[in-house]
Amino acid sequence: MRLGLALGYWGRGPSSDHVPLAREAERLGYDSVWTAESWGSDAFTPLTWIAAQTSTIKLGTAVAQMAARSPATTAMHALTLDHLSGGRVLLGLGLSGPQVVEGWYGRPFPKSPLTATREYVDVVRQVLRREGPVTVDGRFHPLPYRGPDATGLGKPLKPITHPLRAGLPVLLGAEGPRNVAQTIRIADGWLPLYWAPSRPEVYGPAVADLPEGFLVAPMAQVRVCDDVAAGLLPVKAMLGFYIGGMGHAARNFHADLMARMGYEEEARRIQELFLAGRREEAVLAVPDAFADEISLIGPRERIAERLELWRKGPVTDLLAVSPDPHTLRVLAELNS
Repeated sequence: MRLGLALGYWGRGPSSDHVPLAREAERLGYDSVWTAESWGSDAFTPLTWIAAQTSTIKLGTAVAQMAARSPATTAMHALTLDHLSGGRVLLGLGLSGPQVVEGWYGRPFPKSPLTATREYVDVVRQVLRREGPVTVDGRFHPLPYRGPDATGLGKPLKPITHPLRAGLPVLLGAEGPRNVAQTIRIADGWLPLYWAPSRPEVYGPAVADLPEGFLVAPMAQVRVCDDVAAGLLPVKAMLGFYIGGMGHAARNFHADLMARMGYEEEARRIQELFLAGRREEAVLAVPDAFADEISLIGPRERIAERLELWRKGPVTDLLAVSPDPHTLRVLAELNS
């Protein structure tokens, strides 16, 4: 099992520790570093900055939001950075949810998310292969565009720049069983959310039969500390925000996933509290057991014991969310 460093997205401003952490992870032998985006900093610019100050560590987006860019634009970003970094890019994509897609990007959330994702990946693949002009007779991402307001002058094109790697890895963030099954069919890897190593069946039967070489790269908060309960508080804060606030009360994919994992009552309670403005109570309502099974928190010996569960399953890359160099070093030692 390889290790990655997940830096996420910026908060109020740039994070001055991201480049030092990425360089330390590279020194420790981590295989990859990952950035993200929500509705603030983008995923590609910080990754480019990191690329310029590292030399071997792979560079992943976890995730670049599909609604933020047309698929051809995303492919342009990926092929450009792949050239500049010497072939280190891992392209992680995610659909996001209606709240962000419609509220931030001003686009309709697709009524058929699986079809929209499939078309998006098709365009990206065609651009990267550069075998001919890119054409998709699609519902969501048609190329050329043929909508009612089209001029009719659109022409199929292929990229001027020759991509460095036709097989640049594409990974998808997917939560529901049908989405996960499609991801396994069309992508090179999967970015699971809330991975519980003792029960992968939560994501559906397709997880039991993965293709050879398929990447499974979940994120997990990792923290070396003596007090497990205190160490779990940041995990619970993250869960409180995503389950309570990352989506509408009637349609929240993160809350739905928590419910499928056996915490339906708790998930709805977290939503209720968060949406009522009682955020601290929402965080405290996150069960310690749930936060604990999707993270690696506690003394070195406890993390070492629990790390074995992650290694026994299908996980190929553990993406550690940790701003602490000491924790990164301990994890590297335990995984060696």
